[in-house]
Amino acid sequence: MRRTGTGHLLNSKKPMRELTLLGIGLAAGVAAGMFGIGGGLIIVPALLFLIGMKEKSAIGTSLAALIPPVGLLGAAEYYREGYIDIKYAALIALGIFIGAYFGAKLVLSLPDALIRRIYAFFLLAIAARMLIMGK
Repeated sequence: MRRTGTGHLLNSKKPMRELTLLGIGLAAGVAAGMFGIGGGLIIVPALLFLIGMKEKSAIGTSLAALIPPVGLLGAAEYYREGYIDIKYAALIALGIFIGAYFGAKLVLSLPDALIRRIYAFFLLAIAARMLIMGK
């Protein structure tokens, strides 16, 4: 096991974490392809709830995954303060790259009203989870 710069322990014997990170990227990519969103709305809550990252590290890692060109300046500041896990960001970015294609293909086959309902439900589910998360 080794410790990353953000205090997270990585165990090279656990490929599940890498698959989870890739899945986060895929979900963000699908959402980006479907709704034009993905970064903070998908990646940050997933890193908080599924990976157990702290808020600043989740935000910084999300920005690093979305760097070109979305979060370059913000990610640089988080990196300077030690709140980015580069490996996590790279795996998420790979998932976004692939997932955006499938999200776009999927949403182009759906009626507009259904797209609006799916997106609204997703936003409500995230909001409810954030409200009950607590400290």
